[in-house]
Amino acid sequence: MLSKPSSAMPTFPSSSEDRSGFCVWPDLRQLCIRKSLLYGVMRLFSLPLKTLRGASRSLRVDQFCSVVNISSSLQIELVPCLGDNYAYLLHDTDTGTVGVVDPSEAAPIIDALSKKDRNLTYILNTHYHHDHTGGNTELKERYGAKVIGLGIDKDKIPGIDIYLSDGDTWMFAGHEVLIMATPGHTQGHISFYFPGSGAIFTGDTLLSLSCGKLFEGTPEQMLSSLKKIMSLPDNTNIYCGHEHTLSNSEFALSIEPKNEDLQSYAAHVAHLRNKGLPTIPTTLKVEKACNPFLRAFSTEIRKKLNIAATADDAEALRIIRQAKDNF
Repeated sequence: MLSKPSSAMPTFPSSSEDRSGFCVWPDLRQLCIRKSLLYGVMRLFSLPLKTLRGASRSLRVDQFCSVVNISSSLQIELVPCLGDNYAYLLHDTDTGTVGVVDPSEAAPIIDALSKKDRNLTYILNTHYHHDHTGGNTELKERYGAKVIGLGIDKDKIPGIDIYLSDGDTWMFAGHEVLIMATPGHTQGHISFYFPGSGAIFTGDTLLSLSCGKLFEGTPEQMLSSLKKIMSLPDNTNIYCGHEHTLSNSEFALSIEPKNEDLQSYAAHVAHLRNKGLPTIPTTLKVEKACNPFLRAFSTEIRKKLNIAATADDAEALRIIRQAKDNF
């Protein structure tokens, strides 16, 4: 059993909840409760039996995993790619419109679409790295999908059709999507925020219990990007680019071992991974309480890494990132 989380953390599923037939990720239950019981029951019975079974069984990372957000008409499905990447299929149940976020390879996306006899309308890229855009060309040729990305990376994103900029609002089948520039990992990194569904796709900027490596940006840029994300509601679901949470938890515990919220979350993560289940989505509330890159202010972290009390948060983040790179 997991130790009881503090008030700063959501309640994680216990082993008895796992046996009840659903795998409930952090705060998904809270999202569902917002609707009336009747609405929830109606939507529940409208879901394919295959999806319900998929949520309750032990899913390996090389299998298709479905996470259904039933608080709106937007369904979000995890599609594992490569060794540890996630792409995300977006399905608007009202119009049938389908998009995919960061398809690192085409085959798993084609397989997931074929199983449900769906077309693909949009390809959304958070940044140009090949493990987030590798499937663009084949998917565009097969489905005629439009590729969407940041305008300044138009020469780097394969097949880009629609250029976006920081602060833009784009519409996905009636769902408002706010474009947030979140550089640090790369100079042209963006995140896609769906306020109506309480979801943000952060690519390699914010990972569960970590942030992306600073390949092109500065600590100041990454800190600014993380603060943008931290300004969103605490119950925002974070859909990041990789399944790295277990190894990230080991590093986080090494520099903040007395953090009880982190201890609880790390145990929860280990429980999920032992069953072959994904740790994504996480929530912003969880990350604020546990992610060392959002906790540069922590006295314990600063003491463990010999960060001067007078160092600003950007310098502290730089040192934390360096320690993580060498971990």
